Amino acid sequence: MGEPNRISNGSSSLSTASTSPSPPPPPTPGRNTLVQPSKPKKRQKPKVFRVIKSVFRQFPIMPPTCKFPTLPGGRLPDSGNRVCGTLFGYRKGKVILSIQENPRTLPSLVVELGMHTNVLQKEIGNGLVRIALECEKRAVKDKTKLLEEPLWSLFCNAKSYGYGRKRDATDEDLHVMELLKAVSMGAGVFPGANPEMEGPENEMAYLRAHFDRVVGSRDSETLYMLSPDGNSGPELSIYFVRV
Repeated sequence: MGEPNRISNGSSSLSTASTSPSPPPPPTPGRNTLVQPSKPKKRQKPKVFRVIKSVFRQFPIMPPTCKFPTLPGGRLPDSGNRVCGTLFGYRKGKVILSIQENPRTLPSLVVELGMHTNVLQKEIGNGLVRIALECEKRAVKDKTKLLEEPLWSLFCNAKSYGYGRKRDATDEDLHVMELLKAVSMGAGVFPGANPEMEGPENEMAYLRAHFDRVVGSRDSETLYMLSPDGNSGPELSIYFVRV
């Protein structure tokens, strides 16, 4: 999140934003126009595929060489599964991570992170940021999806910052998503809606970008921030992993 300027002046000093977003229009008070995200279609696996899969399960597991998928120039391949990710929070408050199908849909995932906004701003200002959310593996028979885990251990650039807690979107979260509905990518600051705060403490910073969602397995998913200027790879990555 860097040290962004106010959203009213249309500029930002964030290293992750190549262009300054235009000020988002204020939402109608008390009105939420966000729509439900589309439901993923379930594909039934052909019987032949299930038979082949069962045969491969009988082979011994060979430890692979772990490498991130890269292309010439350091760019990651496009998985075709893009989402809209927003990191936001009061300057001295905790960071909230919101994942949406697109800026006009309701959040499909909201995680309250244990680190404070000003700390994340400093990390982003230093360069590459790697956020890892870790939890323990479940039994094979447990069908809990990875992004349905309620509690995570939080790490940012290999430093521990407590926990990340999955929760439902609050009215304030929805107000922020409504306010940023016209912003597809960018960073800035806007006045918060907390009547108990005044001055700079009531300012909320945000960073919004498109992320390429890469599913490694049932126990690992990664969100790679897509750079608008096509530079050498993402500056921000978010890892969800069960260990």
